[in-house]
Amino acid sequence: MPKILSEAQVEQYRSEGFVCPIDALSAEEANEFLSRMEDLESREPNLWARSKIKPHLLMMWLNDLMRNSNVLDAVEDVLGPDIMAWATGHFDKKPHDPSFVSWHQDGTYWGLSEPSVVTAWIALTPSNRNNGCMRVIPGSHHQGQLPHRDTDDKNNLLSRGQDVEVKVDETDAVDLELRPGQISLHHTMLVHGSKPNFSDTRRLGITIRYVAAHVSQTSGYKDSATLVRGTDKYRNFVAEPRPSRDFDPDAVEFYEAMVAESRRRKEAIAAHHQSRQERLKSASTV
Repeated sequence: MPKILSEAQVEQYRSEGFVCPIDALSAEEANEFLSRMEDLESREPNLWARSKIKPHLLMMWLNDLMRNSNVLDAVEDVLGPDIMAWATGHFDKKPHDPSFVSWHQDGTYWGLSEPSVVTAWIALTPSNRNNGCMRVIPGSHHQGQLPHRDTDDKNNLLSRGQDVEVKVDETDAVDLELRPGQISLHHTMLVHGSKPNFSDTRRLGITIRYVAAHVSQTSGYKDSATLVRGTDKYRNFVAEPRPSRDFDPDAVEFYEAMVAESRRRKEAIAAHHQSRQERLKSASTV
């Protein structure tokens, strides 16, 4: 029996690649996490510029959020009992912010061994079609890994501006609207994106990437994760320290080492993808 999802929701995740909305945190709990984040932002200049990769290693509130039992119950329902928190992120659109997210699949440059990966998108503010909520193409995760191209639009919130090189029929898109404290789950191969914020309200979501413990990093570079539920009998990732305070010096040292590895890994994976796409294009013209 599922812990928090219904059988229908579990089946929806399998067939359509997402489930939304899920009541995980109360509005009060969501506001508490938001307040802790905003307090840290006020004390740490350029907070997010300093912590683009695995910010949970540096921020107590985020490390606590990724261990939330209700979130993990929902993740367990689709991923299984042994769960690693692999990465975290922050997608913030201020009122009338032109930022957007192009249509993409999450795992394109991650180098993970298989798609037993789920993203929990946690709303700390309302997220709706007016302020640029996430949009998904149901069932697109069944297409496997799609080719992507890098773009250089300054308003694209993705690190590489990656965009799928296939035609996306936007009439198929579903808006994943959430109230503060609600979450969505989506499969790593699901095509998704978001539009700019055309409203007078902020849209802030936290992403947590969870992987099944048997998943591994295939790039040849070191990678890290935190066991948040069950057991880790595979030891495929370097175990992450839990910070004792914000910007704990030991955690900062570990973080900086993982950032260096992540950059090398992404560059190597991107080069591999580029080479593969060039070979495919070349073969198609012969």
